[in-house]
Amino acid sequence: MIVTLTANPSLDRTVTLSGPLVRGAVHRTAEVLVDPGGKGINVARVLHAAGEPVLAILPGNAGDPLLAALEKHGIDCLAVETAAPARTNTTVAEPDGTTTKLNEPGSAYGPRTRGELQAAVVARAGGADWTVLSGSLPPSVPDDWYADLVCALRATGTRIAVDTSEAPLLALAARFPDAAPDLVKPNSDELAQLTGSDAVTLEAAAVAGDIDPVVAAARSLVSRGVGAVLATLGAAGAVLITADGAWRAVAPAVTARSTVGAGDSSLAGYLIAEREGLGPSDRLRHAVAYGCAAVTLPGTELPGPGAVDPAAVEITELPSRTPTLPHHL
Repeated sequence: MIVTLTANPSLDRTVTLSGPLVRGAVHRTAEVLVDPGGKGINVARVLHAAGEPVLAILPGNAGDPLLAALEKHGIDCLAVETAAPARTNTTVAEPDGTTTKLNEPGSAYGPRTRGELQAAVVARAGGADWTVLSGSLPPSVPDDWYADLVCALRATGTRIAVDTSEAPLLALAARFPDAAPDLVKPNSDELAQLTGSDAVTLEAAAVAGDIDPVVAAARSLVSRGVGAVLATLGAAGAVLITADGAWRAVAPAVTARSTVGAGDSSLAGYLIAEREGLGPSDRLRHAVAYGCAAVTLPGTELPGPGAVDPAAVEITELPSRTPTLPHHL
């Protein structure tokens, strides 16, 4: 079993245009898709499609269209009652793969709902291989709640993966090593936030073939207690850093249709490979293969195993010594 928590779930509405987006113009849509969303729910959808047992925990009320959408997808979920329905996030997708995202902040909920969500996650985590804490936090939820959850989950024996950004990510890192999870999955922006680096410089260096700055940044997190860093770098592929080694993945060239859920698919691909007993290089291979498959799909559609080609991903084991960046937190 894998448990996912989506603290700020959404209905994801993707509007696909027949031509380029022009500000202030009237557009005709080619397609409109609506799916259950939020990063933890996306992870759960990919895991479910691969046949992995998964439970999605989220705030939600009976009659909320989000819960109906989850039921339609066959996702087992545990919903904790909250005051308002889930937010709606809108993605505008252009024919060349450019996506523009309009994300609502989400509905606030108070200490009671937060406490019930935490109790539900901790109770289910005891029987779970992994517990995934993923996505943004809604208004009124303290930035350091993920750090609280990581500490609360330690006693359950579950392994913990975290994928978030901005204030919740920085609040988590501020409490390393006590709140250091077994796995974090930053993109280049988030890796830069964590280490005081520049995201453009990190990704540009990777595209040019210089992976050392990314590896050094990721190793600085491992030195602070994080078990593994799965850093996704868009078209430049990804790296996986643990205390035991470092690996780089080069992604095959694909035609992008939508970037929605690509990072979530990568995280799910890593967990699928880990559950199959594969080693770190193959976990990275599957992570990148799932991310690549996601960007080729329209809107909020996410990949199943039939759409994924791990053999097309090139893996290189990196030297064991790379200079470590000083951390800034």
